[in-house]
Amino acid sequence: MTTQNKFFDDISKLMTNAMGVAQGARSEAETAMKGWVDRWLADRDFVTREEFEAVRDMAIKARTENAELKARLAALEAGQRAG
Repeated sequence: MTTQNKFFDDISKLMTNAMGVAQGARSEAETAMKGWVDRWLADRDFVTREEFEAVRDMAIKARTENAELKARLAALEAGQRAG
């Protein structure tokens, strides 16, 4: 009976060690994959969210100013035609 218990204890320890090794390998694989993805993204020269939003805000401001200038120009042209 104690031989059987020792056998199950040994199997349990073996499985616990195997799970530890598997988790360590998983952690290493995740770290390696994250490093690879980070390098790949850096090589692609993608913009950050902050950079994108800054350029978007600049474009919105430029469009607004353009519309205002168009309206002023149209008013000036209408005034010249009338006068």
